[in-house]
Amino acid sequence: MHLLIPAAGRGQRMGSDRNKLLLPLLGRPILAWTLLRAAAAPSITWIGVLCQSQDRPDLEAILADLKLPLPVHLIPGGTTRQASVYNGLQALPTSAQGVLIHDGARCLATPNLFERCAAGLHDCPGLIAAVPVKDTIKVVQEGLITATPPRADLWAAQTPQGFTVDVLKDCHQKARAQGWEVTDDAALFERCRQPVQVVMGEETNLKITTPEDLILAEAILTRGQCLHPTHLPVDGEANEEEA
Repeated sequence: MHLLIPAAGRGQRMGSDRNKLLLPLLGRPILAWTLLRAAAAPSITWIGVLCQSQDRPDLEAILADLKLPLPVHLIPGGTTRQASVYNGLQALPTSAQGVLIHDGARCLATPNLFERCAAGLHDCPGLIAAVPVKDTIKVVQEGLITATPPRADLWAAQTPQGFTVDVLKDCHQKARAQGWEVTDDAALFERCRQPVQVVMGEETNLKITTPEDLILAEAILTRGQCLHPTHLPVDGEANEEEA
C-alpha cells in the first residue's frame, strides 16, 4: 500500500514561526511519530511526504535519524492541501493501485488503524477513518442556533483516507478543470458522486492544531509508553496497538 502524508502547511493556529510538524513531541519532531507509526504497519511499503522546499533539510535530517525500512520520498507540496495531494498522486509509482492519505499532524494513529484502512480498500473505492461524535452539535449562523442535527448521524472525520488511485486521480483532474476547492479527498470523492465508506477510527487519533493539542498528545504518548514499554519499532515489525 502506498501512503501520502501532506506536510506542507505552516500551522498558523499553533502560533509557531515554523512548520508545526517540526515541533518537538517527547523528544522527537511531530512528523517523526507519524512516520514511525505508519512504517510499523506491515501493509505500508512506500511513503511520500508532501513538503515545502524550506522544510526539506529538516525532513531529510528526520529521515536520516529514523532509518525507516521502506522508501520515503520528499515530494514538492502545493499552496493548499488539495494541490499537495495532486502533486503526490503524480509522483506515485505507475504500479500503485491504492493510496492512503494521512495528515502529518495526526501522529497518534496506530499501525492497526493503517492496516484497517488498507484492508478496507479491497471492498470499496474510497473510505475514511472516522468516529461517532459525542457532543451535541449546533448549527450557528450570526451567533444564533439554527439547527441541532441528530447526533446519531454525525461522525468526526479523521485520516487515513484511502482511495483507488485511478479514480482519485480522475476526481482531482475534474476539480482542476472545474475550479473546485475541497478540504479533503473524501469531499472531492463525494462531489464526483463516488461512494465513501467509513472505517472506525480511534478516539486518540487527534490532529495537532493548537498548543493544547500538543499537551494532549504528550499525555497520550506517555500513557502508551507506560503501558507498552517496548517503543514502536523502526525495523518494520508492527507492535500491538498503542496509546
